[in-house]
Amino acid sequence: MTTEQRPKRTCLIVVLAAGEGTRMGSSRPKVLHAIGGRSLIGHVLSAVGAIDGRTAVVVGPGQDAIAEAVKALMPGAECYIQRERRGTAHAVLAAKSALARGADDVVVAFADTPLITPQTISRLRGALAAGAGVAVLGFRPADPTGYGRLVVDAAGQLVAIREEKDASPAERAVTLCNSGLMALAGNAALAILEQIRDDNAKREFYLTDAVAAARALGLAATALEADADEVLGVNTQAQLAAAEAVLQRRLRAAAHEAGVTMTAPETVYLCVDTRLGRDVTIEPYVVFGPGVTVEDGALIRSFSHLEGVDVGPGAEVGPFARLQPGADPDAGVHELPVRLRRARPAPARFDP
Repeated sequence: MTTEQRPKRTCLIVVLAAGEGTRMGSSRPKVLHAIGGRSLIGHVLSAVGAIDGRTAVVVGPGQDAIAEAVKALMPGAECYIQRERRGTAHAVLAAKSALARGADDVVVAFADTPLITPQTISRLRGALAAGAGVAVLGFRPADPTGYGRLVVDAAGQLVAIREEKDASPAERAVTLCNSGLMALAGNAALAILEQIRDDNAKREFYLTDAVAAARALGLAATALEADADEVLGVNTQAQLAAAEAVLQRRLRAAAHEAGVTMTAPETVYLCVDTRLGRDVTIEPYVVFGPGVTVEDGALIRSFSHLEGVDVGPGAEVGPFARLQPGADPDAGVHELPVRLRRARPAPARFDP
């Protein structure tokens, strides 16, 4: 059979979203906090949605708001409830019925790691296609203190994920740390997960033990490396702000590549759905809320805030303009047209 005739590998991605998020200090579920105008779980579902496969999302009991958000963002995803919080491996097994239906690749992602990319998920899958039973994504933080270490032998095989409190001095010197993201060979995923025991102080089932479980079954384990920014987890408001900063750098860089002029890019806030045409100029201190399109040659002047609007080609907005659905389309706008969106897919148009 030629390469072209080989059947495409199937994939199940299990997204863990059952954490309580108490360190956020907020009544809003952690994964529903947003960066770039999109919820944390929305970012993760966007990344996994680019992978051709099934998606299972594991939520905690009483987390109806998260389940509803998942259904709105990805109607085809299945939601499962982890009724007791007994560790990450226990959470994955909450989706046991999805696992039992089989897939070539099983990827475990986290709803509070919003910057992960489809390309990195594909790299994990590639390691499975090359013969690994387990593939773990690592990173090298500026300070590895507190992170589990990925212990690799002389042959390049992943031997263990060692938590810092259990690591030897030599293992603590390892700088490759565990991000949490992992891929399991689908034909062995359940066997690996069911090998994991809760013989620890907290009596929990840890996904990090999957490496030892796989090796006990005679399967190879391997480690891949990603940029530290991509696997940034969000557990606190400070980490949420850090993830926002990384995302804004990504969005501004993409805008520059597309021919947008920003004289002080660090002062411009973009959403993930902001659409900017060629030769758009954005002056300092501009905020783009959700649902903004700016067409070629437009000028957005300083201290303007736009949300839910289409700015026509060559338009000039601001300075100090606030444009949103329901606002006066003449306010702060020159060289119209500017179109204000009220709803999709049939927006109301305002063309003075």
